Amino acid sequence: MERTVNIGVSGTGFIARGLVYALESQEDLTVASVLTRRQIEEINNFPDKSVLTNNVDQFIESSDLIVECSGDVLHGTEVIDRAISASLPVITMNSELQVTTGSYFARRGFITEAEGDQPGSLAAFKENVEQMGFKPLVYGNIKGFLNTNPSREEMLYWAERNGISLQMVTSFTDGTKVQIEQALTANGLQADIAAPGLLGFKAADINEGGTRLANEAARLNRPISDYLLCPKGPAGVFITATHDDVQQQPLSYLKMGEGPYYTLVQTFHLCHLEIMKTIRRVLNGKGVLLNNTASPSISVAAIAKRKLFPGDKIIKGIGSFEVRGEAVKMKDEPEHIPIGLIADATVTRVVEEGQTLTFSDAELPESLALKAWREVAGNSLITE
Repeated sequence: MERTVNIGVSGTGFIARGLVYALESQEDLTVASVLTRRQIEEINNFPDKSVLTNNVDQFIESSDLIVECSGDVLHGTEVIDRAISASLPVITMNSELQVTTGSYFARRGFITEAEGDQPGSLAAFKENVEQMGFKPLVYGNIKGFLNTNPSREEMLYWAERNGISLQMVTSFTDGTKVQIEQALTANGLQADIAAPGLLGFKAADINEGGTRLANEAARLNRPISDYLLCPKGPAGVFITATHDDVQQQPLSYLKMGEGPYYTLVQTFHLCHLEIMKTIRRVLNGKGVLLNNTASPSISVAAIAKRKLFPGDKIIKGIGSFEVRGEAVKMKDEPEHIPIGLIADATVTRVVEEGQTLTFSDAELPESLALKAWREVAGNSLITE
């Protein structure tokens, strides 16, 4: 009989709860421990409270593999540091962490983003389409709406209606989430971005929008990572690619159009349900699906949503009403503050609305995440 693999889950939110439920049906996998910072006695909506712990040592010692899905960059960085130091493989459903400190860990051990969120789904989709002979030009995310500076009242309404946190719904709405996802995709799939903040074309349908983005990729002579604002599009991802079939007729017959660009769409991403595929991938020795690489070139800078003044506090950058995130090339913005690092920060000088925050504009508490960023950013800029 095969030995049961002990899975450690970091986080107790929507993704973690769903993953624990999914793991219950797996005979050879068991949830050994679930790490939380919350008071355990106050958690009433978790499938199995007996596995909850606040003890990081217990969490690490009881696990053969870690899934980090807390959604928190600083906390997740501390947890993964312990896991990597213990030589445990790490799977994340945390693109915010990957694009901020993931490269620090990619240099030290095994870390991969999971399939299920858009970056992991795009990485798996890439493997699929390349096996069919397609050559990707665009790794695309499909977004239905965007408001770069929503009001707190609007976000409170949607957070309550959808049963998700205010921070999460705000980061979705103001575009920070899609910028983070596509920055990770660019780094992990060796793609570029066509412009700071991405292009984000409005499109009536995915084929038309994919062709517009492919033209930009052709102009740059390399694949790009971007998104389409397509209210009627599916909640999934797409790849626009070329194909070497010189006759073209078979692809036309298969309803792929006349070319030269072909857009393939995956109409879903199922978050926690698809993490299981990545767990199996890792246990079967198939390697990294996607991570931020040891030497990233794209980051997500904090952009002021309003005029900021010395003394202003930013409790957390992602999903805040002070800043939003935009994908940038690190070589073009060497002093930018990654939005994922902003927690309990204090503004030190006036920052105008729309301005990129630099390390001269705000004071950040010392943290492992900040140390990791400095190391990775310094080395990446040297190798540019």
